[in-house]
Amino acid sequence: MADFHQNGFVATLHNLRSTDTAKLTAELDGFARTRKITLILPSLFSELEGDALPHIIDELSGASFVNRIVIGLDRADSDQYRIAKEFFSRLPQEHAVLWNDGPRLREIDAHMERIGLAPEEPGKGRNVWYCLGYALASQGSSVIALHDCDITTYSRDMLARLVYPVANPNFPYQFCKGYYPRIAEGKLNGRVNRLLVSPLLIALKKVAGDRVFFDYLRAFRYPLAGEFAMRTAIVPDMRIPSDWGLEIGFLSEAWRNVNPRSICQVDISDAYDHKHQQVSADDRSSGLSRMSIDICKAMYRKLAAEGVVFTRESFSSLKATYHRIALDMIESYYNDAVLNGLYIDRHQEESNVELFASNVVEAGNIFLENPMETPFIPSWSRVYSADPDILRQMLDAVAQDNADFAP
Repeated sequence: MADFHQNGFVATLHNLRSTDTAKLTAELDGFARTRKITLILPSLFSELEGDALPHIIDELSGASFVNRIVIGLDRADSDQYRIAKEFFSRLPQEHAVLWNDGPRLREIDAHMERIGLAPEEPGKGRNVWYCLGYALASQGSSVIALHDCDITTYSRDMLARLVYPVANPNFPYQFCKGYYPRIAEGKLNGRVNRLLVSPLLIALKKVAGDRVFFDYLRAFRYPLAGEFAMRTAIVPDMRIPSDWGLEIGFLSEAWRNVNPRSICQVDISDAYDHKHQQVSADDRSSGLSRMSIDICKAMYRKLAAEGVVFTRESFSSLKATYHRIALDMIESYYNDAVLNGLYIDRHQEESNVELFASNVVEAGNIFLENPMETPFIPSWSRVYSADPDILRQMLDAVAQDNADFAP
């Protein structure tokens, strides 16, 4: 049974199993008549061939409260784009597929690069950024939501609970983060959140000093969740990373732009599972190893902007502090798992902590060696200021692509 604990910093909206999701959906249908809801789906073409995305589309077909769906398609040639158009055509909502690798959007990206505003690297962050730009260009949306395309336990009830806090005009929330337990097939998952983010925030508080920002991030039950919803008005001023630090970046931008009383988290599912990344202990450029470095860098950049001064010595202290705290937390997670009949491989957990501890320092070295690095993609307000015609060009490019490859 869900608890009703509030952390006193970010409002937590629980699932107390005392209401019918059909009631929430009916209310959302009413809200959506005047407060249009747009959903963004950042997708790789390979996900169309998996088991998760076809089920997600089936579920979304019944989500009457969603007015528009924007699909960002990565790693697709022209034949694959045509297949994607057919794949998504069964959606009853107004929808558009952004062919990010197509010549028209590539030309827009090249123009962005010429004026110094393009994302620096491909990936989910770049995909999401262009989808946000397209959603803003399309106008008319009051709420924009985002979730991944690899959720194997997806239901439209998850989306209903995610968007309700920001769609309800009687609620004050402008930004909402989803959370859920990470358990599947008798195992306790969520390795990066449990073994890196949680202990690292405690360690940073010890090494860098007490800051409200740490309390803010620690208030989220699952800060790495990829499910967000926000009122459209806050989107133009958001600057997000293009790497694996996307989720932490969104939370940091919400902290910068929105009063904490306007931020909430909501329990969206009792069971959540998705495609799991490999640890990639021998390759820092992929898997959880790359993810852990990018997440650490995102935190260091934010703290540097808050006035924290980092040195090689401070990162050495941070590594030692983090390592001790993380090992202690493994004991807590293990006992929790045993009590609930779940499995944890303690040897693998400690191996992961050792890898993450090494990457805490590696991320610090990268941070110190590249002081002029600007990993955040410019806000869409800045883009519009530099070239007021760019949003119209995006609309035209996507419309032409969709027309040329109509199923």
